[in-house]
Amino acid sequence: MVVGSHVNLAISKELAEVTMNSNYDFDIAVIGAGHAGCEAALAAARLGAKTVLLTMNADTVGQMSCNPAIGGVAKGQIVREIDALGGEMGRVIDATAIQFRMLNRSKGPAMYSPRAQADKKAYQFDMKFRIESQPGLTLRQEIVEGLRVEELRAKGQGLCAEPDSENLNPQPSTLNQITGVMVRGGAVYRCRAVIITTGTFLQAIMHTGETKTPGGRAGDGTTGTLSDSLRELGFELQRFKTGTPCRLNGRTIDYSVLDEQPGDADPIPFSYLTEKLTQPQLSCWLTETNAGIHDLIRENLHRAPMYSGQIQSTGPRYCPSIEDKVVRFADRTAHHIFLEPEGRHTHEVYCNGISTSLPRDVQDRIVRSVRGLEHAEIMRYGYAVEYDFAPPTQLQRTLETKRVQGLYFAGQINGTTGYEEAAGQGLLAGINAALKLNGQPPLILDRSQAYLGVLIDDLVTKGVDEPYRMFTSRAEYRLLLRQDNADRRLTPIGQQIGLASPERSERYTQYDDEISRGTAALLAHRVDGLTLEEWLRRPEWSWETLSERTPELRALDLSPRAAEQIEIETKYAGYIKRQAAEIERQHKVATVRIPESFNFQGVPQLRKEAREKLTRVRPTDLGQAGRISGITPADLTVLMLYLKQPERLGSENRPAL
Repeated sequence: MVVGSHVNLAISKELAEVTMNSNYDFDIAVIGAGHAGCEAALAAARLGAKTVLLTMNADTVGQMSCNPAIGGVAKGQIVREIDALGGEMGRVIDATAIQFRMLNRSKGPAMYSPRAQADKKAYQFDMKFRIESQPGLTLRQEIVEGLRVEELRAKGQGLCAEPDSENLNPQPSTLNQITGVMVRGGAVYRCRAVIITTGTFLQAIMHTGETKTPGGRAGDGTTGTLSDSLRELGFELQRFKTGTPCRLNGRTIDYSVLDEQPGDADPIPFSYLTEKLTQPQLSCWLTETNAGIHDLIRENLHRAPMYSGQIQSTGPRYCPSIEDKVVRFADRTAHHIFLEPEGRHTHEVYCNGISTSLPRDVQDRIVRSVRGLEHAEIMRYGYAVEYDFAPPTQLQRTLETKRVQGLYFAGQINGTTGYEEAAGQGLLAGINAALKLNGQPPLILDRSQAYLGVLIDDLVTKGVDEPYRMFTSRAEYRLLLRQDNADRRLTPIGQQIGLASPERSERYTQYDDEISRGTAALLAHRVDGLTLEEWLRRPEWSWETLSERTPELRALDLSPRAAEQIEIETKYAGYIKRQAAEIERQHKVATVRIPESFNFQGVPQLRKEAREKLTRVRPTDLGQAGRISGITPADLTVLMLYLKQPERLGSENRPAL
């Protein structure tokens, strides 16, 4: 069965003969070559799956559609986790960045977050080259117009009960298996799994003032029939909005009146495989809006699509347009503007802080009113994009859809925002698709293991009502999820599933051995009756100062990174122990599994709201059930009784298992 394609399905004999050859037979097809698609395709191919990466334009693989930067608060931790598992984003940004900074240095280690400015084109070309060089991975320029599925079983053959409210995402009356995708021209790629990573391109419309243009990014088109295909399969789609600011010609900027923001003197790489960063760094520059600009924006709000009614969808709360900032923070007389160079071989500068969809003439006046930009020339005007996304409660924790076996969603199609969140989802979707085809257990990261675990759990359990951005505050165990220990948390998992390269495994083993030797030495040696560990716990002592006075530590000759890790774990040992105990308590609840076919509607003791939300999300254990908004401790108690002793509530009320 083909859904979503409006081309003539009577494929010619000639085309049928072409598509029957092995060039169209793959294990996994990835649709979209943005940050999610690149990580998904690389992971799947490295795990042995014959993979094809399909993109509308092979010249935009890995392109940064918005700001030329990787990392930031919580986002930097995600990039480190991607790298620790065997992903590619960290290595590419290390090779192509023009500035590195470690944010939140004034706070504790749990808040440190790496960030880098990218050479936008260099990043794109480097990622594309890695895609092209990967054995088992084929890059093709194609426009996907439909999905091919095969019906596996019909309603009444073991599927979950239908919900009793029209407000729910109904469980499928028919379970389908993905078998391939159809592209423009009628060719068919046959595969056993499909990962959709279409970013902002599903039925996308760009807005600049009153002008509307089809497309998910300036200069590119949109994919409309794929949305139709998903709807025909029963998926719910909604609309979100994002935006981007204007870009300037740096040659026309007066840098003499701006505040310089240089990179770190001793920059720290993102990837654990990068020995040292040696490239010269470029500065960013800081300026700000003013009261006159705010007045200008207020006078033209009726021409802003977000306020004229032209755009009805929800935009990102934590990356608002300048129009939103002026309206929401009316008491502010200025907002920062960060001027970020887009590369070493271009004068183009990104204006971080003034994302807008106001008309061009208003953008011109805004820019010319900013300190240092009085004579600046706009090279690209800002715009907003509206696009389709699929509420992520329609996914399992593997990122496989509940409606169609073998179909996975990753990136902005799940309602997220940001390169890093997208890349993390793509990596996990690619891993899980390959593992499933190989008959291996899925990789589901716990909230206590990684920010990636928090991200996926938030999406599939709570859903989204605005574009989702990761913050450190979303992680209840962030003291354990630091940027400095991502490899200790996740590289052993990468080794176990087969994604860690021999080089990564060897380096990790050496590093882990250093930490073991250093930790043992702290416990084995004493000074004035106290162990070296007890001395190191004191705030006035560091590994460096302690090593200067104790030959036993100097003799270890540890790397600076291993010494730093030991020091952090020693000084925060008490807090880490308390978080570990809390995790253990939570895991005792989470070990109570909920069968896949559990009928929540068959538990009358549950409140109607609880039955509806549990049916929509379909949690796999009591821990996940408890994180669903609106589920109370009383609801969990009822579920616990049903799962452990259903006979106590009467045999007539037992759930359909």
